Amino acid sequence: MSRLARRILAHHSKSFAFAGRLLPARCRDDAAALYAWCRQCDDAVDGPRDAAARATAVSELRVELARIYGAGVERDPVLAGFQAVARRHAIPRRCAEDLLAGMAMDVGTVRYRTFDELLLYCYRAAGTVGLMMAWIMGVRDPSALRRAADLGIAMQLTNICRDVAEDAERDRVYLPSDVLGSCRRPGDPDGEVGRAVAELLRRAEDFYASADTAMSVLPLRCAIGIRAARLIYAEIGRVIARHGFDVRAGRAVVSRGRKSWLALRALFGTLWSRRTSVVRTLQPEVSR
Repeated sequence: MSRLARRILAHHSKSFAFAGRLLPARCRDDAAALYAWCRQCDDAVDGPRDAAARATAVSELRVELARIYGAGVERDPVLAGFQAVARRHAIPRRCAEDLLAGMAMDVGTVRYRTFDELLLYCYRAAGTVGLMMAWIMGVRDPSALRRAADLGIAMQLTNICRDVAEDAERDRVYLPSDVLGSCRRPGDPDGEVGRAVAELLRRAEDFYASADTAMSVLPLRCAIGIRAARLIYAEIGRVIARHGFDVRAGRAVVSRGRKSWLALRALFGTLWSRRTSVVRTLQPEVSR
């Protein structure tokens, strides 16, 4: 199964696949299995163009989830892979249920009135994945789990800003009305969307910063891999900014060379933060 999961990850998310190589072996395959299940669920809901068919797909996914958390053993390799990971790490069923609740929010026409409504969607769509990844890495501290969810929220906000034009073709507008309204300028109606994208990316940075505060609780190799994923995803926002927040400028992509540079930053940044943390811990002993 791990080989299939890695192929699915490599095909659908080059950023996560790149950062995933930095994770320790014990987490790498389990993270790929989690991604493969999330991807299969997402494809099941996004595939049909008809809202009724999408709603049916969500219902079927909930039935599958009940089996995954049941006593039997799944035959589908993707479902079986996630089932094994969920059992091995005791991933709470609520996380997976909330993820499917996020997919249900994508069933019909998508419009959000407020940023808080969008945050609920971002938590369900990606904050839950951050939580499940944290469980895979052995994190159980409630505060650290909250920060893991914040990283998922930040990444989802980045996704939304990257895919504005593509989502509009599916009749999905994730930019909230209250944010769009605050970005209106007399005489410049065309700039409203770009300014809203800039504002969402600014708010995403707050969630990235929140996630940064919990990196120190992760095992060293896990921290390097997660920090790399965080830096690469945040870089997508910077590419969008360099395009002038123009949603018609094409899909924002981070080059492989830039990813390598950010991976090095993640490595040395993590090592430096661990070193300074040790120095601060030992400082009182030295002063005595």
